[in-house]
Amino acid sequence: MSGSLWLKEESAGLDALPAVPRPRPSWAAPDPVDELTGRLEEVIAAAVHPDEIAAVLESDGLTDDHIRLTYGRDSSFELAEDLYARVERTFPEPDGPPTGLWHTGLGDCLLRGLVFALPGLAYVLGAPLLAGPTGPPGLPPGTVPLLAGAVTGWVWNQALSHRAYSWLGLGDRRAAALSLLRGAPAGALLGALVAFAAAAGPGEWGGALFAAGQAVYLAAATVLLVLHRERALLCALAPLVAGTPAAALLGLPGAARVVLLGTSLALAVALAGRALLPATAPPAPGDGASGAGGPRFAASLPYGLFGLGTGGLVLYAAIGEVLAGGAGAAAAGPTAVALTLSMGPAEWLLYRFRAESLAGLRASTSPGAFRRASAGALALCLSVYLAVLLALAVTGTLLWPGAPDLGGTRLVALLLIGTVLWSALLLQAFGAALAAGLVCGAAAGAQTVALATGTGDPATAGAVVAGTAAVVLTALGAVLLGRATAHRV
Repeated sequence: MSGSLWLKEESAGLDALPAVPRPRPSWAAPDPVDELTGRLEEVIAAAVHPDEIAAVLESDGLTDDHIRLTYGRDSSFELAEDLYARVERTFPEPDGPPTGLWHTGLGDCLLRGLVFALPGLAYVLGAPLLAGPTGPPGLPPGTVPLLAGAVTGWVWNQALSHRAYSWLGLGDRRAAALSLLRGAPAGALLGALVAFAAAAGPGEWGGALFAAGQAVYLAAATVLLVLHRERALLCALAPLVAGTPAAALLGLPGAARVVLLGTSLALAVALAGRALLPATAPPAPGDGASGAGGPRFAASLPYGLFGLGTGGLVLYAAIGEVLAGGAGAAAAGPTAVALTLSMGPAEWLLYRFRAESLAGLRASTSPGAFRRASAGALALCLSVYLAVLLALAVTGTLLWPGAPDLGGTRLVALLLIGTVLWSALLLQAFGAALAAGLVCGAAAGAQTVALATGTGDPATAGAVVAGTAAVVLTALGAVLLGRATAHRV
């Protein structure tokens, strides 16, 4: 009895005392968690949340079963929390100026914005070729086939660009060129067929022919832009740029306008074909898979949906301007020109946000601090983009003959559409193309219904739709980009 009582008191005393850490015997096997800590010490020290370490473990192929057998932890997240607690936080600054994927020059982005916007001059140069009766609901002649062909081209070429970029990311430039060689002509043919199918009457055949040329140009421009031949595309647009002032001041005849438009189109096609010539040669030994194990076709579909939504919003901005009494029935209008020109600064600001978020990731010592740093970078870049867009729109309105005043609902709608476009591009850049495409596609669909049914003022309807989409996209961006794991390269 006394012996059992002594054992009970002794065990109670042991339970009450704190555990004393004892050194690992020299004959014991090394702790595998210690070995893993030493191997990943730099990664663990730079992490601001255990989930980052868990992502590294999973990317190294460590399954939960392997972790349970080797490290005695139930999952990668539990092991990551243990590793996170073992290593002190350090955030070393990189040596030298920042370089790499997420740093690019402003000049290249501005050049891309310029080649995005200059094709709009074709609508000014070809305006007399689109003469005819006004179509429903009060739209300029040829608008329906032009819109149908343009939207088809944007959807197809966005998806095609993603597939080609995916091949480039895999290091197979020949496969990327082959995908463009096969996909660009198919897209041009599809866009032309859709444009002719959308021509409802004799007065719209001119618009259908114009839209067919537009489809061919979009295909050629996609090839040149994906292969980083922006300067070649700018050279192809030179006859168009030179001929537009002459047409506006001297009133060129229709034949001269057709020659200028055809020359730019022929140059774009020729330069695109020249860029794709290497893809027609037999592959050299070790020249990449060129199709084996490549990206899935389904992975490019969200980008096509993204092109449909964003392209539709820009088109409806131009349509709203025409219906509001803007000049130039077939012209894009200062609002659409400002939106397309702003895509150059928008692209540079995407790089800028990425660089700022990575700097915040290095400087933050907690998940909350990083969320604040990411939100601040997001607000700054979006504000700069909207300021650039506003400046472009004001300048265009002042220079565009007979353009409606930029104020009230038009100004609000423009800034909201700009917010939608930049936020959607940001989400796409971080891999959330499906979410961005769904939101933009729904917004474009709502605009289509409002325009077709004549529901309210087009500018007001556009502002409401764009405002709703802007709120949804900014909320998605805040949730996604506030996580540190979304920013690891």
